Amino acid sequence: MLHKFHIPVMGLAYTIDSPVKVARFGISSVISIIEDRLIEMMRSHYYPQLNEPYHAISSKEPDYRARRITDYLNLVNRMVQEQVERLRQAAFEAGSEIVKYFEMLPDDSRIKQLYLQMTGTEDPGARASLQEHLRGQIRPGSIDVNIMTKTDKNNYHADGSLVEDGSDAVAALRGYVNSNLEGSSIVFSAGMNPRLYNYLERCRQFDADENGAFRKKIIIKVSDYRSALIQGKYLAKKGIWVSEFRIESGLNCGGHAFATDGYLMGPILEEFRHLKQELVDSLFSLYTAALAKRGAQVPAAPPPLSISAQGGIGSYAEQRMLREHYGMSSTGWGTPFLLVPEATTVDAHTLQQLCKARREDVTLSHHSPMGVRFHYLKGLSGEAERLQRIQDGKPGSPCTEKHLSFNTEFTEKPICTASIQYQRLKIAQLKKSDLPAEEYQAQLEYVLGKECLCTGLSNAAAIQYNTTLVKNQRAVTVCPGPNIAYFNREVSLQEMTDHIYGRTNIVEDERRPHMFIAELRLYITYFMEQRQADKSPKYLETFRENLLQGISYYRNLHGSGVIRDEHFSTMLDEAEAQIR
Repeated sequence: MLHKFHIPVMGLAYTIDSPVKVARFGISSVISIIEDRLIEMMRSHYYPQLNEPYHAISSKEPDYRARRITDYLNLVNRMVQEQVERLRQAAFEAGSEIVKYFEMLPDDSRIKQLYLQMTGTEDPGARASLQEHLRGQIRPGSIDVNIMTKTDKNNYHADGSLVEDGSDAVAALRGYVNSNLEGSSIVFSAGMNPRLYNYLERCRQFDADENGAFRKKIIIKVSDYRSALIQGKYLAKKGIWVSEFRIESGLNCGGHAFATDGYLMGPILEEFRHLKQELVDSLFSLYTAALAKRGAQVPAAPPPLSISAQGGIGSYAEQRMLREHYGMSSTGWGTPFLLVPEATTVDAHTLQQLCKARREDVTLSHHSPMGVRFHYLKGLSGEAERLQRIQDGKPGSPCTEKHLSFNTEFTEKPICTASIQYQRLKIAQLKKSDLPAEEYQAQLEYVLGKECLCTGLSNAAAIQYNTTLVKNQRAVTVCPGPNIAYFNREVSLQEMTDHIYGRTNIVEDERRPHMFIAELRLYITYFMEQRQADKSPKYLETFRENLLQGISYYRNLHGSGVIRDEHFSTMLDEAEAQIR
């Protein structure tokens, strides 16, 4: 890996074509492949861009979902390979993409040092020789994909029978497996899905070759060490190796937030730091036993296993801490890249709103139909449309995509809690429930707060590329992390990369807290909410003790000089006083 960071998946649309924008510069990014209508829309956008005929894959065709995904990934891969070849042939002159490629690399990179040597070489022959060598060192970033494992509704034939291996997540996985991506990874997020993981066992594309290399790799996003151990063992017993565990903050992240029981990111990173070899050894033992059982080649040593981290990172000091102290192989910078049009797909209005976002504009909402807390930027068209429907007496959204149809409270076939159908049924039930006025209002607001995410998180691409995802649905929802409050202007890819590597600083607000403090504050707010919700005393005490242990860990970390923020200790004192 040439770069020390990656761009994680964001929403559905925001990184849908990020590899087309950044992979040629050696930067890895992640595409969401769960929304196949969006994938099909992107196919219809890019084929004409390449002056090639676009042949629609109809939803009436067999296995259309997987086929759309396979073709789009192949298309993206081809575009990136062609871009890289053009970049390799570019002249080493100011403003060229090959110069941009090397200028953006981290300064301590061996290849960057070679590039700097070339620029300082006056001898024409030696300079040409170095340039030729540098051209051979150019590698694209990885084209990775993401499946949120919980978005795995069943699909049915017209006669009502279940489509075998046709659930949303399994079909998406098959689409990736059948693609011609090499050396890329699939990222599984939101916890373990046995049906999905069992299907993996049938996919030989994840096996190592005779040299021990993987054509396709597996990354699992986790919130703690225990989750990594459980999921890693489950797959290892099937002869499947996890190449990376991607640690994400439970609350200081964009999109859906999966809170721990008060376990903070610092102590979690520390646990991985101390137990990584134990993790590798335990997984390798199960992995080799499974390979031997099926008669496959058994490696003599464990394949590489990386640990990376993401969630609320915003400064070079934090980047360096994660890399040098905790040994992270890479760091994920998501939310800040929403302000980089060269890297992500954000329509102009949403981009403007993101630039203006303040701390109070981002809320840890209940808007997701998944029933999981969801970071949400207020004031966008998705919210306006939802409120207008309520005002018009027609709450809920048309449910065209149905990816979040999980509720069977009123129907035999699952429906989405953001849908018109569900909200009508639920509101009718509430009206008959004879609840006290205050409780009735609270439950009503919870129901009415659910927002359509399938189209809301996709429409930015439709607007940006002047096309249509779903007819008459143009509302946009965006889900940045709280970190967006400190990034307040559009920046170039070069500027953001320079910020990550400490060559410049684009965060002008000196009040931005350290990522560990920001997460701690979010957990304290969450803890107060749980206390008001009358959670069990045992749960609350465990949560509180975990927070206090985390604060104690941070005091020691600050005292050892790993964190040099002069306000860090005072902020810890303030946080501790809130929960004592």
